[in-house]
Amino acid sequence: MAQETTHKHNVRFYGFMPVPRDPEVLFKDHPTASGPNPKQIPFSVESLPLPDSPVVQAVKEFVKKELDEQTYNHSHRVYFYGTAITKTHFPEWQYDQETYYLACLLHDIGTADKFLTTTKMSFEFKGAIVARDLILSQGGVEDQADSVCDAIIRHQDIFVKGGNITVIGQVLQLATILDNVGLRANLIHPTLIESATTAYPRKGWSEHFAKVIEKELETKPWCHTSTFEVPNWKEGIPSNFATDVRGNEVMRKYD
Repeated sequence: MAQETTHKHNVRFYGFMPVPRDPEVLFKDHPTASGPNPKQIPFSVESLPLPDSPVVQAVKEFVKKELDEQTYNHSHRVYFYGTAITKTHFPEWQYDQETYYLACLLHDIGTADKFLTTTKMSFEFKGAIVARDLILSQGGVEDQADSVCDAIIRHQDIFVKGGNITVIGQVLQLATILDNVGLRANLIHPTLIESATTAYPRKGWSEHFAKVIEKELETKPWCHTSTFEVPNWKEGIPSNFATDVRGNEVMRKYD
C-alpha cells in the first residue's frame, strides 16, 4: 500500500498527469483561455521565483558552460511563460516546479555545439538523453529525470493532434512556441514579456534560433525538425520553421 501511494504521488508530483496533446482541444471552450480576450495576470520574473536545489545548481552550471547566451536566456523565458500560463489558466495542474525548470534549462541542450553536429540523432532526442543522464548523475530521482526526458523528446511534436502528453510536456510546448513564434502570447500579460526579456534578453533570438534550425536541417535532413517542412524536404528549399521564427512579430521589438 505504501509503495502504491508513493507511485501515485510521484505520477502527479513529477508532472506525469495526461492532458490533451492538441492545444485546440485543450483550450476549446476553456473558461479563461478561449475567446479573443483571455485572462491575463500581470506577473513579473520577481513574482515567479526560480527553484533552487543542488541538482538545479549543477544543471545550471552545465548549461551555462555548454549553451550560448541566447539559448540560456530563452530557456529562462520559457520557464516564466509556462509557469504564468499554468497559474493563470490551469491552477489545478499541480506539479514540481523544479522538474519543470530542469526541463526548461535542458530542453535545447541538444543544440549546443558539443551535441548538435556530433550526433546523427535529432537534437531533441540527443538532448533528452543528455538531460536524463545529467539529472541522475547529480542525484535527481529517476521519475524526475524521466519526466524531463519525456518532455524534451516531445517538445517539438507540434503537429501531433491525437492522444495525450504529460502536463510538463504540454507546458513546455506552449511556452517554447510562444517565445519562438509568438503563438498564443495573449495567454500571458505583456508585463511578463517585458519583465522576462529585460531580465533574460533575447539578443536577436529569432535570427539566432532560425540559423540553428537551418544548420540542423542541412546537417541532418532526416531530423525531427523536418516535420515543420514540406514533405521530402531537401537542402536548398527554404525552411518553413525558420521563416516562422524570423517572422515572430510579437517578439520583434524585443529582439
